[in-house]
Amino acid sequence: MVFISVQDAIEKGKGIVSLRGWCYRERKSNKLAFIVLRDSSNIIQCVVDKENVSQKVWDDANKVCIETALSVDGEIFEDKRAPTGFELRVKNLNIIHVAERYPITKDQSTEFLLDQRHLWIRSRELTNVWKVKAVILEACREFFAKKGYYETTPPIITGSSCEGGSTLFELKYFDEKAFLSQSAQLYLEALIFSLEKVWALTPSFRAEPSKTSRHLTEYWHLEAEAAWLDFENLLKFEEELISHICQTVAKKCANELKILGRNPDDLLKIKPPFPRITYDEALKILEKDGMKIEWGKDLRTEEEEQVMKHYDKPLLVTQYPKKIKAFYMKDDPMNDKVVLCCDVLAPEGYGEIVGSSERETDLEIIKNKLVAQGENPEHYAWYLDLRRFGSVPHAGFGLGVERVVRWLCKLETIRDAIPFPRTIKRKYP
Repeated sequence: MVFISVQDAIEKGKGIVSLRGWCYRERKSNKLAFIVLRDSSNIIQCVVDKENVSQKVWDDANKVCIETALSVDGEIFEDKRAPTGFELRVKNLNIIHVAERYPITKDQSTEFLLDQRHLWIRSRELTNVWKVKAVILEACREFFAKKGYYETTPPIITGSSCEGGSTLFELKYFDEKAFLSQSAQLYLEALIFSLEKVWALTPSFRAEPSKTSRHLTEYWHLEAEAAWLDFENLLKFEEELISHICQTVAKKCANELKILGRNPDDLLKIKPPFPRITYDEALKILEKDGMKIEWGKDLRTEEEEQVMKHYDKPLLVTQYPKKIKAFYMKDDPMNDKVVLCCDVLAPEGYGEIVGSSERETDLEIIKNKLVAQGENPEHYAWYLDLRRFGSVPHAGFGLGVERVVRWLCKLETIRDAIPFPRTIKRKYP
């Protein structure tokens, strides 16, 4: 017996096929059993007519309940009343496993669904999110390969901070103290002196006490670093990458996007150049909109959302005050109160998706910044060596994969952009 996917059967449109999967929905009468079969590709309605099958097939069909695993043989017919426009008229049915009573029913709370996440990830909506996410990662790998970047494997356990000590997860490392990585950036900077252009996809961990719809304590972080890359070309690289992701997803995941409520044409419009404003210009926009922000304060979620009401493409916000940014960001030679950094904000209020900067190359400036931020330069001895032995201009960025997934899939919360979300209140399942 040769099984094909549900989607292949739908595309075939007629003929005898063998399918296997799980019961997604079911209803029965005295003469007919309707079983909606799902597999990873799609769903299809399977109809069992008591008069056209053996008694065993009919009895087995009546045992089928939600999430029962089964295989079916039958003939495909077009039927516009069916969920996906086709149905399978069953000749044979084989039960692989009869499921117990499924705990998930309609109108259950978010917290209950998160407790049942190991089962809820099977839902049609989330299945389509995972497909889109896979294509996003595929598009990133394709883009970096085309640009001549090497994929690398930096560590997750680290001895120092990258983004700030207050958001570090501490762990006992034998007889010493260590931390879970907030970012691979410092290690990627070390690698550019051999490979020049590098990137990595790793989990990052932030102990931020945040309950917003865009924060996770564990997320997938796509980061890149390149020698000889200046700020202007860094911004162009980010524009090209984001556009390539959008174009690829729109073309390869059109059906999944439509199910999720996203028009693929929205993403096909995401092409460079993107609009750009400075932090100072963002404050002027906000003040004009009735939101006066003190200079030197970081932009919060509500301010970013307000600014993005003026744009329908990703927005590059540059030159933030250096006192609110990390020690490794290069001072702007035209204004020493700001740094050569950029946050990319997604349209439709989805917030920051990329953070980037040209990196500081002056050893003494980095030391002074570390001290000013309450850090001990001795803890960064190996990183400071990078400025002592062959230092060159370089730049890089970090992209939050789940934030991009949330934007492209039009998700209400970032929790649905990752199979098993970790937040300040949740580490189960």
